[in-house]
Amino acid sequence: MERVGIGIIGCGNISAAYLKAAAGFPILAIRGLADIAPAAAEARATEFGVPAVTVDALLADPSVEIVVNLTIPKAHVEVGHRCLAAGKHVHSEKPLGIAIREARELLAHAAQRGLRVGCAPDTFLGGAHQTCRKLVDEGAIGTPVAGTAFFMCPGHERWHPNPGFYYLAGGGPMLDMGPYYITDLVNLLGPVARVSGIVSRPRSERLVTSEPLKGTMIPVEVPTHVAGTMEFVSGAVVTIVTSFDVPKHRHAPIELYGTAGSMLVPDPNRFGGTIELAEPGGEWRAIETEHAYADGNYRIIGVADMAHALRSGRAHRASGELAFHVLEVMEAFQRSSETGSHIAIESRPARPAMLPTGLAAGALD
Repeated sequence: MERVGIGIIGCGNISAAYLKAAAGFPILAIRGLADIAPAAAEARATEFGVPAVTVDALLADPSVEIVVNLTIPKAHVEVGHRCLAAGKHVHSEKPLGIAIREARELLAHAAQRGLRVGCAPDTFLGGAHQTCRKLVDEGAIGTPVAGTAFFMCPGHERWHPNPGFYYLAGGGPMLDMGPYYITDLVNLLGPVARVSGIVSRPRSERLVTSEPLKGTMIPVEVPTHVAGTMEFVSGAVVTIVTSFDVPKHRHAPIELYGTAGSMLVPDPNRFGGTIELAEPGGEWRAIETEHAYADGNYRIIGVADMAHALRSGRAHRASGELAFHVLEVMEAFQRSSETGSHIAIESRPARPAMLPTGLAAGALD
């Protein structure tokens, strides 16, 4: 199969994970790296042996078919529009945008030009999560009735070298980590019908304890604790909490409860992990992962899937429509908190097609 040329805009922390994983997908040909700070692109270029170029040069390169947009959340849509205007398909880091209004405009622009939009997270394509999907579809827990999803920590200022953006518009625990959980839940259960939520912001400033900004106070402009409930179109009801205000907890990342059993779903920020099932009154038992891509970092698999989809003409799995739905759900928690009412979710993306079992390394079909 003919390889697909890839350009990357944004050479911060996450770019290394993408570039390391790219070697495992032969369909991807990395053509160039660009960043608003040329030194960042040059450092990654030296590390991975890929040319560093300007953003304009990357967008003008006819060999680049997909641009991977790894800029900060506030820039995702602006950069996405530039890529589409240059005739490139675009795959963005999560979230798709910081508001559904701007994300809707991006998807409309892509449709107008006949181009594809993809978006992280793609961890739901990991082997453990695909096997959980297979188990749900096969009725291993019966009809899904309820569930829980928890991401809670003390905050990213403990480890990130420049954590300020996590606490400004476009940041916060829901927009930062919610995409992993909600995307995986939509993969497992289908789309969300309505949402209720309560949000809080206990502190207006945070003390950075990581280097090199240790001792610096940073402002907090967004809610840092978000608690809510999602009612899925299927009827399942899932409680979710995302927080930068919890010192420690013992909740599992995701649990699903059905009429015939319960399932422990591994961390949706990882591709693998232990799956466990329990029948009513029974003990938890580990379930073997049946799918590939469960044993390492594959944080470019969504781009590789889009590349295969371009060549075959099928739909890509980590789609803009899926990411838009997740963004609509995330935005609804704050709207619900502000209005004191349920928020109906309008978008209805199709569940992404499940990956086949028995795939060879680098294959997605």
